[in-house]
Amino acid sequence: MTAVVMLHGIGAGARLFEPQRAVLAARGLDPVPLDFPGYGTRPPVDAMDFEGLAADVEAAIAERGLDRPVLLGHSMGGMVVQTLLRCRPDAYAAAILCATSPAFGNPSGEFQQKFVAARMKPLDEGRTMADMAPETFAALVGPRGASTPWRDHAIAVLGETPAPTFRAAVRCLVTFDERASLGAIRIPTLLLAGEADTNAPAPVMERMAGKIPGAEYRCMAGIGHLPNIEAPEEFDAIILDFLDRNLKGSA
Repeated sequence: MTAVVMLHGIGAGARLFEPQRAVLAARGLDPVPLDFPGYGTRPPVDAMDFEGLAADVEAAIAERGLDRPVLLGHSMGGMVVQTLLRCRPDAYAAAILCATSPAFGNPSGEFQQKFVAARMKPLDEGRTMADMAPETFAALVGPRGASTPWRDHAIAVLGETPAPTFRAAVRCLVTFDERASLGAIRIPTLLLAGEADTNAPAPVMERMAGKIPGAEYRCMAGIGHLPNIEAPEEFDAIILDFLDRNLKGSA
């Protein structure tokens, strides 16, 4: 049975993949959503980096005895997937990069500094992650995703992230740059974008797909930054189609 290791973004832990668990299991796959350090039941952290996050995922894979799993990374999780593929390019059966990008640019740049300041400001003013979760959700989803039946679940998961962990993740995010590694990816890779995603714009993901040999690119109309929550049935159908065609003999 092929495992699908699912890696989340900065605002929410592994429970954000709840809509996918039963669907993947029914297809004979082993869903393995992982919490990064500081998320879920893991103690909050004050610092993180991509090499450390990748090592943490590798340790979890080894602990579970998973052989060449599929990697599915959302947002920051997709960045960790890219780091994993650079470190061990042949250790995985396939990769799904969802609502992510190949780089965040120069961490000392004006855009990056404004990004960090904007995300820290509400916390600095005394607001909590739970306070901000409803408006965070509204800002992330596209026009189709606002009425998803998973809305309350997503808001709850967004509100669970400890503030110190979120701060550490934001500071980590702006250091990311794996653009030079894209051409070396040599496993089946799907890039899945949301047409209305302003955090990982679809044109950026389409260009990214063009730099990965043999990569597939799909874009979900009217969907924002949380495609697996906004339109889970469509999301699941896309990833299962990709896996059905690329895991011959692996499942």
